[in-house]
Amino acid sequence: MPLLGCAPSKTDTTHITGSFTGIDHTRGHQLRDTTAWPAPAVTRRVHTIIAGGGVAGLAAARALRLRGQDDFALLELEDSAGGNARGGAVGGIACPLGAHYLPLPTDDAPEVQDLLEELGLRQRVAGRWQYDERHLCHSPQERLFFRGAWQDGLLPVQGVGESTLAQYRRFADLVEQARTAVHWSIPAHNSPSATIKRALTAMTFIAYLEQNGLTDPQLRWYLDYCCRDDYGAGIATVSAWAGIHYFASRHGFHAPGAESTEREGLLTWPEGNAWLTRRLAAPLGDRLRTGCVVLRVAQGRHGVEVDTFNTATRQVERWQAQQAVVALPIFIAARVVEGAPDFLRQAAQRVVYAPWLVANLHIRAPLFDRPGPAPSWDNVIYSESGGGLGYVDAQHQSLQPVPGATVLTHYRALGDVPGGPVAGRKLLLEQPWTQWRDTIVAELSVAHPDLATLATRMDITRYGHAMAIPVPSDTGQTGFLPPWNMRKQLSKKERFPLTHDRLRFAHSDWAGYSIFEEAFTLGHAAGA
Repeated sequence: MPLLGCAPSKTDTTHITGSFTGIDHTRGHQLRDTTAWPAPAVTRRVHTIIAGGGVAGLAAARALRLRGQDDFALLELEDSAGGNARGGAVGGIACPLGAHYLPLPTDDAPEVQDLLEELGLRQRVAGRWQYDERHLCHSPQERLFFRGAWQDGLLPVQGVGESTLAQYRRFADLVEQARTAVHWSIPAHNSPSATIKRALTAMTFIAYLEQNGLTDPQLRWYLDYCCRDDYGAGIATVSAWAGIHYFASRHGFHAPGAESTEREGLLTWPEGNAWLTRRLAAPLGDRLRTGCVVLRVAQGRHGVEVDTFNTATRQVERWQAQQAVVALPIFIAARVVEGAPDFLRQAAQRVVYAPWLVANLHIRAPLFDRPGPAPSWDNVIYSESGGGLGYVDAQHQSLQPVPGATVLTHYRALGDVPGGPVAGRKLLLEQPWTQWRDTIVAELSVAHPDLATLATRMDITRYGHAMAIPVPSDTGQTGFLPPWNMRKQLSKKERFPLTHDRLRFAHSDWAGYSIFEEAFTLGHAAGA
């Protein structure tokens, strides 16, 4: 993949205002760059401390409340909880700052199902579960700009030859064989280990495709898109386990013309998954403490101490508790936990993180549209040179009769730029906002030539360590710690949920990849 962001648009974009927003990376870098901190200015006491206010931390807080434990505090780095599932607004229009949808969970994720029932998103009617259609993604759901026109769905089909269709059918057969051989599930720890899974973790997805003679460029583009979209890196980086899991754990893979079930339903909102995280955070009140940089987590004979830097008061605060849930990314947890257990240190050495960029682009009127299906919720532009992952329309769920201004949320995974994630983070932090603006506008203008004229503002959120990438491992592990083999690797004392004396660990990192269902289930287990 070529270096992203090198070719600015020739179209005038100087009227498009905006900035970097959403994440204050300097707070996290304080932990890395500061060698000495002052003594704590204040000491507070609670029964349970939760370090980290992403989906896992919020799930742990909910689990504590459900069992009647209200004496806790949740410490969050940013000014609002939610982690990668937070939302914002541009021009008064709500939009996601990260994760933007939730597939309807299966019975493998009962904790997530219970949450959706609690929030009124589903209810049992005449013995069957029924979802509130206002929150289901409206049709049309997704489309691809391919060969000069839009087509329905994201798998390239418009004008492709028989050899391409044959490879689609071949891959569909391989996915079905994998699904028949063993159960695949989300969360992944709910499905058993198996020889086929261990073999797939030992190779890249592209090596698996080579092994099976799957060389078609359209098929590879689609699979690469899927992996970058879910894992932050493409088929040359992620494991074959991750590539097959993407399809086998959910809807399978259906070649054009094959008999298939209706397209998988999903829940989405203008602000994305922030709709969920805001409702998880709302009952916490002053138990949610934002702007807190966790500096130290230490266990003693009688409890746990957690030191934090309060970015508002500019003071170090000490929290004392009976126990702690460490819902932090693994690389942060390994840095702040004193006497870190072996499984934490080893995981921190293995984990690879994908940097991400999310750009919210406000447009004042509907865009000119090329031939093909109508504007959809998810709109992707085919490009053999990589680039971004298209955009979702924040107003797609709106019931307004006449389309008007909206926000297009553009996603860009930087996990496999030349030089890998380290180079991606460097590019993310050093490239100026104006260059990102021009690059993104030029890319989307391929399908929308009037985009630059109608755009008014672009706000960009940068995630240096957005998610763990499920890279191959010759030890049979998905990345660094396979969820379906976790129990065998750890001692009895440390089995799922991961515990170490008074500490419980919960974060999507421990699943090896970052999706709501994994983070929520791990967090719930840690707080239950």
